[in-house]
Amino acid sequence: MSLRSMRIATAAAILAAFAAPVFAEDIVFTLNNATATDVMEFYASPTSADDWEDDILGADILGAGQSAEVTIQGDRGCDYDLRAVFADETEVTDSINLCETSDYTIVDE
Repeated sequence: MSLRSMRIATAAAILAAFAAPVFAEDIVFTLNNATATDVMEFYASPTSADDWEDDILGADILGAGQSAEVTIQGDRGCDYDLRAVFADETEVTDSINLCETSDYTIVDE
């Protein structure tokens, strides 16, 4: 390979590296329900959001004493407001830096 071909190949590789998509890191943590009541809904929204985002549990529930792995996709910071809605319609809210923990435990207030 000539020096000119090597320069073109190197330039193409550098351009390809800059054009490649950048994937932000997901936040993954274990959600623990340390209460005696099933959690019917669970929300995690960046503290900068004005409204609660979609219910992470969807059609599922997190039973009393159970745990589940939660993944929040994309880089939207680390500080989140959390909200758990129980079967008896009571709620617990909290704020936490999710980047600094590998698990979060819901407890009765």
